Amino acid sequence: MDQEVFLGRLHGCVSAKQVFKLLASLETMSDTVAALALQRIAVLEHDQNGLKNPEAVLENDVFKALCFQFEHDSQRLTDAGLVTALHACTQLYVDPWSTLMVRLVSESQERLDRGPMAIKNLCILGEALLALEGPGCGMLKQVMDQVQEQGVEKWSPEEVTMVYNMLQAGVGESGQYQDLLNTLNSFTISIAPKLNPKSISHILNALVVLNQTQAIPLVISLCKHSVRHVPRFSDEELVLLLGAFMHFGQSDRYFIEALERYVPKSTFTMNPEAVSKVMQYCSRRQILSRPIFDSVAQSFVYRADTLSTSQIARQIMPFGKLYYLPPNAGGLFRRVEGILRDRFSQFQPRTLLNLLHSCTLIERFPVNFVAKVFSPYFLQQLEAQGTGLDRIVLAQLTQLFMTVKLECPFYECSWYSVHTVLGAHCYRASARAHGAARYSVHVLLRYSVRTVHMVLGAHCTTLPLERTVLHDAHGDRLIATVSVHERMVLHGTWIAVCIDGQKRFCANSHNFLGKEAIKKRHLKLLGYEVVQIPFYEFEKLNDRNDTVEYLHKKIFPHSYRLSW
Repeated sequence: MDQEVFLGRLHGCVSAKQVFKLLASLETMSDTVAALALQRIAVLEHDQNGLKNPEAVLENDVFKALCFQFEHDSQRLTDAGLVTALHACTQLYVDPWSTLMVRLVSESQERLDRGPMAIKNLCILGEALLALEGPGCGMLKQVMDQVQEQGVEKWSPEEVTMVYNMLQAGVGESGQYQDLLNTLNSFTISIAPKLNPKSISHILNALVVLNQTQAIPLVISLCKHSVRHVPRFSDEELVLLLGAFMHFGQSDRYFIEALERYVPKSTFTMNPEAVSKVMQYCSRRQILSRPIFDSVAQSFVYRADTLSTSQIARQIMPFGKLYYLPPNAGGLFRRVEGILRDRFSQFQPRTLLNLLHSCTLIERFPVNFVAKVFSPYFLQQLEAQGTGLDRIVLAQLTQLFMTVKLECPFYECSWYSVHTVLGAHCYRASARAHGAARYSVHVLLRYSVRTVHMVLGAHCTTLPLERTVLHDAHGDRLIATVSVHERMVLHGTWIAVCIDGQKRFCANSHNFLGKEAIKKRHLKLLGYEVVQIPFYEFEKLNDRNDTVEYLHKKIFPHSYRLSW
């Protein structure tokens, strides 16, 4: 069989059994083809826990015949066949002290001693040695010496990607070979247009693993050239790509537009992890993409039972954070409630709290689960996980408590556990984290508060608002750590002036973030008349007179301003 035809059929195999059947149909094959077949078996048989069925592979007659041939013909193997067979055997967990492995390793050592091997073969050998002995292997240092002796400028895009993969696999840990990485990062920028989707995603993932924070120009270049490849990325490659963009804080308008063209058409067929990563990326970069969010909301209703609890949270939380309700919001959140009812105990405590907190931001109140969240058992689980009841967790619990009290007056529940288990900690929680209702003044708009005083003149009293302690009808305390920029008493009316800087909106629109929307809702429920001054209106004002006129219309929309 022609080698190209064979390789095509080999990559079409979806199980080790099919690979063995294909090999059994051949009368002869090259050592390279046989080694690639072993490598394909390793890829197909691997999962998160190792080999799926090691006995079915290692006891197979075709597999035994291949190993026998590699063992007895090791000296006659090509470099590519030798190193590929060694690498495949490490992936299949063949006994490292078996005669086969000892001969393959010793033959590789002899080839290294004879002179420089090709970059591709050096990289495959390097990954095999890492699997066998780890980064401290002496033979691995010899491999890296040969890699550094060869000029980077002569490497093909495939070879560049393989060197990145080898460094990521463990060779480059603890900052080793940073000079090589610096040279490689600079050179890769020049060949970025030639890289295929697989190379782009793998290089970006290597930059994350190797913590190449100084390689931002390369990340930007790869982001730019990834736009045209978006429909061609596999789900696994897209996950690596988005993970790297989140790690380096990278977003690009054209990349988002490409995602908006691709994701809505593919949501029902994409891997759930890829869909979750897309939503996580939009949330992290605060990008509200209605086409993506709408399509994910539709697919969630049909695919929710197949999702892990982490994927459920990552697909739903962005709706709350970016304050957006999709057209099928009713069906979507009924589905979420059903999942929480059936799988409540399966969620990690922090994941569950993050999910419920996000729902409250978008006015979907989890009243059926409040008692469970504030139970001593659940709070103990929260305290035992991660950093315990830290400031973020306490702030979320505080706001969940306040939201139910303020926005769900019909809800009857004993809050004994809240007061006894959390005690004063929940009330002292810093509300600056994760959507609690304390916010700083945008520096560019800070002076506008002084202008508010001038507009109101002697008709009001202006007081700084740091913390307001209120009580409900049952005598329970409501802690409003609202710290809005100013509050004013005007003819008996409390006015809260909210000066909204750019960070309070989604990155690509004037849509408020969920944490800002809930703050304004709570202020109104606490009796304030809320006056909003968004940055995109304030920045258009030319001078002091325009500012005074603008503020007067905002604060006194129905009264005529006399000339003072």
